[in-house]
Amino acid sequence: MANERLRAAMAAGGWTYNALAAKVEVDPKSVERWVNLGRTPRRATAMLAAETLGEDVHALWPSLRQARPARAVSPELVALYDQRADIPVSTFVDLLTQAREQIDVLVYAAVFLHEAYPRLNELLKERAAEGCTVRIALGDAESSNVKQRGDEEKFGHGIQSRCRLALMHYRPLIGTQGIEVRTHATTLYNSIYRADDQALVNAHVWGVNAYRAPVWHLRRNGEVGMFETYADSFDAVWATAKPVREK
Repeated sequence: MANERLRAAMAAGGWTYNALAAKVEVDPKSVERWVNLGRTPRRATAMLAAETLGEDVHALWPSLRQARPARAVSPELVALYDQRADIPVSTFVDLLTQAREQIDVLVYAAVFLHEAYPRLNELLKERAAEGCTVRIALGDAESSNVKQRGDEEKFGHGIQSRCRLALMHYRPLIGTQGIEVRTHATTLYNSIYRADDQALVNAHVWGVNAYRAPVWHLRRNGEVGMFETYADSFDAVWATAKPVREK
């Protein structure tokens, strides 16, 4: 069935098959099939053609209103946990133990790691001694964003105290070759625990403590995807963070 709406839009603007094809970078025969046979172009091409004609893309091709099926499972998703509290600390420890090149930790405090695994600093020193770069980004207890998170989670000054406690835990690592600790003042949308090509991402939910929020375990699959998004996010925060100096 011919696409009369498209035919009329082209006629009104004086567009020929060749002219529109050149504008949207397709073969003129493709445009002819859109008009005479009612074919639907790819979404990106349709949007460009509609913009060129000054028309609504869904008015020209109503079928594009139909939702495209979502991929049920990302190839990068290893596991999904309903809440962080469901994950044994050994999962975090095993992830860090496997790292050979890079460990990145982005949190406000996450003191649960030191509380449940007192050897955490020794583990990080061992990894650094083997050539692994370790970057720890903790929340700045004096920042307005940390204070706001405490209010939102009804944690009060507790979260600020935990940021200070976390810094106390990590401070013995300062000055260790291959390890750097910084404090950041950003809004923390996710806590990230990365080891080479794997990461545990603890999402944050307004008004909910991190231990009750979901976690996804990601593994880089060689393409630009979810893992890279979070890795880039860490780098962006790290660039704004302030190094903690030895006392």
